[in-house]
Amino acid sequence: MSTPHVVVTGATGFVGSAVLRRLTGRDRRAVVRSVSRTQARTALSGAQWVGADLADGPSLRGVCDGADVLLSLASYVGPDADRCTAVNSAGTAALVAEARRAGVGRIIHLSTCAVYGPGPHRGLDADELEPAPVSAASGSRWAGEGPVLDAGGLVLRAGLVLGRGDRWAVPALVDSFRRVPARWGAGAGLASFVDVDDLARLIVALALGGAADATGVLHAHHPEPVRNRDLMDVLASHRVLPARPDVDWSWRRCLDTLAATPGWVSERQFTLLAGDHWYRADEAWERAGIAPGPGPLSRIGPAAQWYRERGGIAPG
Repeated sequence: MSTPHVVVTGATGFVGSAVLRRLTGRDRRAVVRSVSRTQARTALSGAQWVGADLADGPSLRGVCDGADVLLSLASYVGPDADRCTAVNSAGTAALVAEARRAGVGRIIHLSTCAVYGPGPHRGLDADELEPAPVSAASGSRWAGEGPVLDAGGLVLRAGLVLGRGDRWAVPALVDSFRRVPARWGAGAGLASFVDVDDLARLIVALALGGAADATGVLHAHHPEPVRNRDLMDVLASHRVLPARPDVDWSWRRCLDTLAATPGWVSERQFTLLAGDHWYRADEAWERAGIAPGPGPLSRIGPAAQWYRERGGIAPG
């Protein structure tokens, strides 16, 4: 593949825009077609824009023509169950069908470890876990994986993604800490995280490197899990959070206090953030042939201002 043609859906989103920057940056390695519902000019330098909506099947016609690689990065993670189905499951199926019609040779689809449900989960590979989603968003994203796998594509299940543009993970931690101002179960919970630029680096390496034979499901985050107390301390050091009181609350007291204090993070989401939810991810980096880097805690500094400005605002 001399100069691969790459289609990126969700190209103006959090992860998609990071992938687009890497594909169209100084070391440009591909001809890129950016597919999104809305045109964001700041994200389009070096890429052709095509307007299409996963929830509108006919609009996808032709978006993959002439492409070698499809990076399926669009998703809807809001509360509207019908839109979850339209975008994440039916929309992904329509997109993959269009890619197959166009003869695209490589399909990579971004999913989420949220498909596994509430856990706890500790250090397992994808083939050791059975998805058990509990929300419309995660259930529809799991359903969207099926057409990709049927087409011989690669599904990447990512942990929690951090970085400038994050509207969920750290804002949820801020809201949770405002309501439960203590160490949560001694801050011992371990979870899988990845910086958005490292995730973009991994996706591009898997797409354009020597991993064309990688199919099935891989976890896509940093291999080393992050302990909750370490993450909260780093956020406090960057003034995203106030310093936590040096007091440990039991898990039951944390949940009771969360429920009694108004806010947008649910008990299920709090458990995902504060409990054990970490998954082996060595294989994705090995297949990509790149190092995962020092880890997401070291990347928080450049995003700190974004987080300070946003605070604990609920995702919009």
